[in-house]
Order: sequence, then structure tokens, then C-alpha cells
Amino acid sequence: MAMDVVDYEIFGSEMQYVEVELDPGEAAIGEAGVMMYMQDGIQMDTIFGDGSAQQGGFFGKLMGAGKRLLTGESLFTTVYHNEGSGKRRVAFAAPYPGKIVPVDLSKVGGTLICQKDSFLAAAKGVSLGIAFQKKIGVGLFGGEGFIMQKLDGDGMAFIHAGGTLLEKTLAPGETLRVDTGCVVAFQPSVDFDIQYAGKVKTALFGGEGLFFATLSGPGKVWLQSLPLSRMADRIVMASRAAGGGGKEGGTALAGFGLGSLLGNDE
Repeated sequence: MAMDVVDYEIFGSEMQYVEVELDPGEAAIGEAGVMMYMQDGIQMDTIFGDGSAQQGGFFGKLMGAGKRLLTGESLFTTVYHNEGSGKRRVAFAAPYPGKIVPVDLSKVGGTLICQKDSFLAAAKGVSLGIAFQKKIGVGLFGGEGFIMQKLDGDGMAFIHAGGTLLEKTLAPGETLRVDTGCVVAFQPSVDFDIQYAGKVKTALFGGEGLFFATLSGPGKVWLQSLPLSRMADRIVMASRAAGGGGKEGGTALAGFGLGSLLGNDE
């Protein structure tokens, strides 16, 4: 199946969405729960896998769905077909603050390795698969585990990076050391490995963990300044710090117990 060639436009700054324009007969695939709106004339269908040519027949579709299950995603993908007579648009929204990254797979060698939760949408025909990390260190300590998502094809794909985005092209032999959660995507030519922080004191009290990722060129990498896991940890910590019960929970008065004292003063 030939890739559908879609036009797109990205809106917003911190909370972005991408609007994809479909010609009659064209289609786009989207991750579950990311659709923002669609114009009249677009038909939405839920299918096993991603509907690419690699998943022809029942067995192929079943294998495709199984691959998505291994990466922690839904067994199903939503396909948006333009059944109208003119151009129609469908929009996909970012799940949390950050940047939407448009990637033309034909310009990055046809394959992109990315975090399993970073995929938003793509042109119909892009294959969503899995990429097993061959190194035990990456599988055990890489943060994203042994399995990452692999996008194959020559169409447009849209992935999401939390916070501020950094795109960097590594020269042959050039190495970048990165917090494991800050890796969004990279080309297959980039060597992805995990290294020990080196010093026990630094690992235990430095706040950066025991391991970090190393990305070695050649190839292009995409990094994010705010991984979802880091933001979630801060929210949990803040909620615990606020703590306390009663109507004044989370206030300065609650912290000193003054709210209860004043409430009992009759």
C-alpha cells in the first residue's frame, strides 16, 4: 500500500495540536484518545493494528495488534478516512505540555525508533511495530524497558515530546549522555546504550538515578526536557507535601495546624 501524502499544520505553543488535511480517499491513523476534532465527511473506524500493508489478512492484523500490546498500547488503532468530495481536516492534540514533532520518514531512512508513548498520529500506510533493544543494560535499566516503538514507511508521522524539544544530529562517533526519560526518538543508525553513573554517592544523592543513556552517532536524535514520568513524580510529591485533611488542606494554616485551632475556638 502506498503511503497517503498528507498536508498538516501545527497550532499552539505549550499545548499543541496538529491539524491534518486529507484529500478525498486519503486517511490518517491516530493513537487512541488523541483526536481533538474532525470535519464532516471524515469516517472514523477502529481496527486491529495499524492497517498497513504489512498487516494484510487476519493473521497479519492479529500480529500487528499483538505488537502494540507488547509496547503497552491499545490493541486497536483508529483510522480517519475522508469519504467526502473535497478536502477535510482532522486534528490530534498533545496529551500534556510539550511539542509535536512532524517527521517525514522518507527523510530519516524510512524508520524511526521512539518511546512507546510518544506516537500521536501518522499518514495511513505507516507501520507501527516494535524495536527490541539487543543490549541487556538497556532492557533492564533504560527506563523504557526492552521494547520501544518502531515506525516504518515513507510518510508523515507525528510524535510528542514533553516540555522543550531538542533536535540534534550526531556525527559519527559523537556521543551524548542523556537522562533515560529524556530520549524521545532516534534513527536506527544511532547506538543506544545504558551506562552506570560511576559514583555511588552521585547515584544515590545526585537526584539523577543510577544510570543514564548514551546516544552515539551517526544519526539524528530528539530529546525532551520534561518526561511525563518526571512531571507525574513532581505532582505526586506536591500532593503529598500539601497533605492534610479538612477544608484547609494544602494551605499554610493547615501546615501549622492553625486551621484546626481557629476552627475549635468558640
